[in-house]
Amino acid sequence: MAIDSRTRSGLAVLAALAALTAGACVEVRDDSGGGDGGTVDGPLEIAVVPKAVGHEFWSTVRAGAECAAELAGDVTVEWDGVSAETDVEGQVNLIQNFVTQEVDGIVYAATDAAALAPATQHALDAGVPVAMIDSGTDPQPDEVPLYATDNRAGAVEAANLLAQALGEGEHDVALIEFQPGSQTNTERVEGFTEGLAQHGNLNLVGQQPSHSDVNEARRVTEDILTANPDLAGIFAANEPSVLGAAQAVEAAGKSGEVVIIGWDAAPDEIAGLRDGQIAALVVQNPFRMGFFGVQNMVEHLREGTPMTSADTGVTFVTRENIDSEEVQAVLEPSCDNPPVGQ
Repeated sequence: MAIDSRTRSGLAVLAALAALTAGACVEVRDDSGGGDGGTVDGPLEIAVVPKAVGHEFWSTVRAGAECAAELAGDVTVEWDGVSAETDVEGQVNLIQNFVTQEVDGIVYAATDAAALAPATQHALDAGVPVAMIDSGTDPQPDEVPLYATDNRAGAVEAANLLAQALGEGEHDVALIEFQPGSQTNTERVEGFTEGLAQHGNLNLVGQQPSHSDVNEARRVTEDILTANPDLAGIFAANEPSVLGAAQAVEAAGKSGEVVIIGWDAAPDEIAGLRDGQIAALVVQNPFRMGFFGVQNMVEHLREGTPMTSADTGVTFVTRENIDSEEVQAVLEPSCDNPPVGQ
C-alpha cells in the first residue's frame, strides 16, 4: 500500500518523539537547578526557540529575550528555530538538540500542542527547566509556565471590532486561521466563534487555514471571495494570514470595501492600517513574551524562584490611536524603555 506524504510526515514526527523517550543519549543533570528550582552559579546559556524564524513577530520576541539577557548580565541567548511552523518534527529535534547540549534552560513556543508535550517532558526529565512563550503544550506540566496572550479574549474582541466596523444589517464574513493543532490557533478560532455568537447579523460563510504562509492565505482568501461575492468582512488570525488576505482583497478591487480585522503588527500590516486597507489590528506584545521568558528563567536558575504564567496582553490598534504613546511603545519596543510592565 502506498504511503502518502502526510502519512510519511506523521510517521517521522512519531519516530522523533519516540527517540526522546527510548534511550536518548542525554545524561540527567542533578546540579543545574532543573525543574525543581535549584541555583546555578556563573554564566547561563538559555535556548530560545520560536515557532519559526523569518516573521516580524518572532524577531520582536528575540529582541525581548536578548534584552532580558543583557539586563541580567552574563546570560547568553541561543536563538534557533525552524523555517516553517508546519515543521513540527524539526522543532522536536531542536529541543532534543538543546537538551543534548546541556543548556541551562529552554524557552520556546510549541508548533503543535500535542506533539511537543513529550519534548518538554524529556527536557524536564534531563534536568533542564522549560518555560513556554506564545503557545504551550497539551498536557503542560505544572512547573512549566506560559507567557502568552489571552488569545481567546483577543479573538472575541476581534469579532466585536468586525461587527462595529460593519454596522447594522446582515453581513457575510470569513475567518482565515493559520496552523491547525497549534494552541494559539485553536484559542483564536474558538474566541472568534464565541464572539460571532454575540452578533447574530454576522454570518460565517468561509473558514480556511493559511498554514502561516502568505501565498496560501492569498489563495484561500481568493477562493472565499469567489464563492461569496457579497463577502463583507474578514478576520485574519496571524501575520501571514493578514498579509495574504489583504493581497487577495486588493487584487479583487475590494480594498476598503471588505473590512479586514487582523492580528499582529508587521510593517506591511501597519501600512495597510494607515492606508485604510485594514480596519483594526489585535496587537500582541511579543517583546514582553521573550523578555518574561528569559527574565523568569534566569531568576529561576539563579535564585530558585518558581516560574509563574503571565498574560502578556494585547493592544487594539486603529488609525485613530496608532500614533499614541502607549501604542507606539508596543509597536516600536526598545530595551532602553521596554514595554514589559506588569
